[in-house]
Amino acid sequence: MDFSLIAFYGFAAVTVLSALAVITVKNPVYAVLCLVLTFFSTACIWLLAEAEFLAIALVLVYVGAVMVLFLFVVMMLDINTTPMREGFARYLPVAALVAVIMAVEMIALIGVQRFGQKITSPDPALAAGMSNTEWLGKALFTDYILPFELAAVILTVAIIAAIMLTLRRRKGTKHQNPARQVMVRREDRVRLVKMAAERKQEDTP
Repeated sequence: MDFSLIAFYGFAAVTVLSALAVITVKNPVYAVLCLVLTFFSTACIWLLAEAEFLAIALVLVYVGAVMVLFLFVVMMLDINTTPMREGFARYLPVAALVAVIMAVEMIALIGVQRFGQKITSPDPALAAGMSNTEWLGKALFTDYILPFELAAVILTVAIIAAIMLTLRRRKGTKHQNPARQVMVRREDRVRLVKMAAERKQEDTP
């Protein structure tokens, strides 16, 4: 048993345990931290599989951005999980049944006989004498440049549409006008009032 296999079993064990902790711990902040550990351990497994791009994307996008944002949101909201956990045992049999059905479907889709077989197809990055990230970048920006640009345009349009839907005027809500805020002057906000000083007369005995 070489070091890579030992590392794989170690990272896989940490991934499974941290994933179980995400759905079992009561504190939502601890759950988010366990999910960060799950993603990081999964990225280590991707590195062992020589999929450097997937590992880097998982760490930078999910661990470095999405999960940190979730952590700050959960900490600021101070969610009370007691009402949310009421009646959890009532839905547990249905959840277990759904999980078993999903597992059976995945096994039927992949095939039980595939579990003991090794992948014999050659690695295109290794055949080209490049790293996984270098080969993926070259293939993406040469052979698939048009689908990549179309995906970028679609995402840009989706972002603009989401912003426009968010900025709709609704009754009963307060809105800010950035243009008027930038054009504001000191005289419009601060007014100096001059008053004559009055000397208090002392009471004479």
